Amino acid sequence: QLQLVESGGGLVQPGGSLTLSCAASGLTLDSYAVGWFRRAPGKGHEVVSCISDSGRETNYADSVRGRFTLSRDNAKNTVTLQMDSLKPEDTAVYYCAADVYVGVRSSTCIPRPDASWGRGTQVTVSS
Repeated sequence: QLQLVESGGGLVQPGGSLTLSCAASGLTLDSYAVGWFRRAPGKGHEVVSCISDSGRETNYADSVRGRFTLSRDNAKNTVTLQMDSLKPEDTAVYYCAADVYVGVRSSTCIPRPDASWGRGTQVTVSS
């Protein structure tokens, strides 16, 4: 069974950077497209970004495009979300999920019904 653990969250000032990691165990991650999603207080899940199993397709929400960069290292069984130029509105709990539909030439990232999820990591952007 695939298990995911997010790490790298924390408190950062506006304009700062954080690097989130999603580490997999139990199964190899290279067969799965992986997505990052977030939930801000009082809001539902929001798509952040996703990457195909090969890494050739990467999608971003409009709100983070140009500031966040998603990459994967299948040899290390990890997916990394580099977040730069952080804003207070990026404050949320960030979750990674494996087995995600990655739209072609779009911003679409949809977790499949049997997707595996991590427990999340808190990101707080505040001065």
